[in-house]
Amino acid sequence: MNFRELTRVALTLLAALAAAQLCVWLHTPIPWMLGPLLATAVASVLGAPTRSAPLLRYGGQWVIGAALGLYFTPQVGELVVSLWWAIALAVLWALALGALFGLWLQRQHVADFAHLPPGAWRATSYFASAIGGASEMTLLAERHGARTDLVAAAHSVRLVIVVVSVPFAMQWAQNYWGLQVDARLLPGARVAQWPGLLWLALATAGGALLMIWFKRTNPWFMGALLVSMVLTLSGVNWSAVPTALSNAAQLVIGVSLGVRFQREFVHTAPRWLASVATGTVVMMLLSLGFGLFLAHTTGLHPATLILGTSPGGIAEMAITAKVLQLGVPVVTAFQVCRLVAVLILVGPIYKWVGGRNQAA
Repeated sequence: MNFRELTRVALTLLAALAAAQLCVWLHTPIPWMLGPLLATAVASVLGAPTRSAPLLRYGGQWVIGAALGLYFTPQVGELVVSLWWAIALAVLWALALGALFGLWLQRQHVADFAHLPPGAWRATSYFASAIGGASEMTLLAERHGARTDLVAAAHSVRLVIVVVSVPFAMQWAQNYWGLQVDARLLPGARVAQWPGLLWLALATAGGALLMIWFKRTNPWFMGALLVSMVLTLSGVNWSAVPTALSNAAQLVIGVSLGVRFQREFVHTAPRWLASVATGTVVMMLLSLGFGLFLAHTTGLHPATLILGTSPGGIAEMAITAKVLQLGVPVVTAFQVCRLVAVLILVGPIYKWVGGRNQAA
């Protein structure tokens, strides 16, 4: 990275920091992520030379993963295991919801993209609608000959709509109803201390590097999360993650989401983006109903299950649960299991459905 690029990164971070401080002053939910996300997105669309550094993004994911794992105490572990059936239902729900969304997109815009081969168009609509990680779904779409720009744009729109709207809705509900979740869902280590923080950093970094070596998806987040989770489940509580470090991690994650919205983004098939936005809102409302159903059947707080089944990103929904204290470990367990299942299953399902269509 040359001096010019470093300057762009530094200026972007300064703008993001100012936006975060403004959101803190305004008492918005998750201000350290929402402020940078919105400020960076608006600046990028207006043509400002914003830039995110991959190393900072990885560091943010590492910190958040380590912090979330601290919530998985032995008592929480027993609770999550007892919810295996609800997590399985949530996975099936996400797969079905994404598939239906994809069918709707495919039929809604078939005339707009008639120039694409049928296989490429089917892959585009299918992977654009799958409720999984944006980078992973874009990579799978590329392997199947899809329009990757449309797929990436669809996931960016979905993530931003969910990340912006859900925290505000949860904060409003919390202020209106005074939401209080199960006291069992608090972290094991609650005080940052030395040298425990160093041991936690070294162990979680080792987990991330191991995930990289095995070429796993989202290694800095998943590796740190899994190591921190195993340590806490084993009764090892070295240290909490300092609030300032957690805030900085949220800031760089917000920036990494916001810089996706370059000026060219708004000119990428406006009708397609409008349909994705509409479909995202519908999926959120349907997932709200499904989350309430699971809350009724499990006896857990509705806010926790709504976040757990929301069609957002795992880190963003878990951060919302952490900042608003709405059941971090359950939300994380639901979102992680969905992410893994979608990554494993969407490809084979696409091939299976495609084979059946060709046979017919």
